[in-house]
Amino acid sequence: MSRDLPPLNALRAFEATARLNSVSQAAEQLHVTHGAVSRQLKVLEEHLGVSLFVKEGRGLKLTDAGVRLRDASGEAFERLRDVCAELTQSSVDAPFVLGCSGSLLARWLIPRLGRLNADLPDLRLHLSAGDGDLDPRRPGLDALLVFAEPPWPADMQVYELASERIGPVMSPRFSGYERLRQAPASALCGEALLHTTSRPQAWPSWAQQYGIASAALKHGQGFEHLYYLLEAAVAGLGVAIAPEPLVAEDLRAGRLVAPWGFSETPAHLALWLPKRAADGRARQLAQWLKAELSRQPV
Repeated sequence: MSRDLPPLNALRAFEATARLNSVSQAAEQLHVTHGAVSRQLKVLEEHLGVSLFVKEGRGLKLTDAGVRLRDASGEAFERLRDVCAELTQSSVDAPFVLGCSGSLLARWLIPRLGRLNADLPDLRLHLSAGDGDLDPRRPGLDALLVFAEPPWPADMQVYELASERIGPVMSPRFSGYERLRQAPASALCGEALLHTTSRPQAWPSWAQQYGIASAALKHGQGFEHLYYLLEAAVAGLGVAIAPEPLVAEDLRAGRLVAPWGFSETPAHLALWLPKRAADGRARQLAQWLKAELSRQPV
């Protein structure tokens, strides 16, 4: 004996008709025609091999088989409605988990977190920091905010927020500050440059923009993460290379200077999320981030 379920549309048509005791009202609720409901009821009876309704005057009356199926299908569809409502509500109530590097989190996102929460109060943003080990394909992460170069992964929906701009920065406390602050960019070839192992391409990429051979650069103290690199620059330990948004506050406060300005790289700051998990909250967040990145410095 086959245990295959009848077509779902036929069951829906039957459940609505039996609950409302009317083909016309069932058709109205399901947004289909009277004839479409009648055809689905016939499909269901043929599939089951039993009559579910008999004519009674101008209306319909459930047979014994129809009563059994009404009770079972009504209970099943009600349970489905409850579970779907719960899932929808839990999705709305769940925090939106955003991954990003520790340096981006500490130096750019956290100073703006109060404004973000005020502008998007329903987002319930939860932040997850990491460097190189965050992947929005894994459970527990809804999206990733990252500096990266296209082409973008085929399984990701990517919101491009801003072109990356990088440039050398140093503190007025740095011993070479007076000597370098009005010197051409080529003067950096003689410096032991602060660098980070997480972005080894940063200095060569900048040098190429200025027609400087990357082999002419001299690497000094290295740091595992960009955050530590920039703290070292603020402490006056040397010249570092940095994305502009991550040092904007230090530049305004005079803790760092950027005598040679910033130049664009092929990379973008972008918000990644899996296509399978498209979320309207991600679009709102992307719009807010893009607007925030375009704000003029105060």
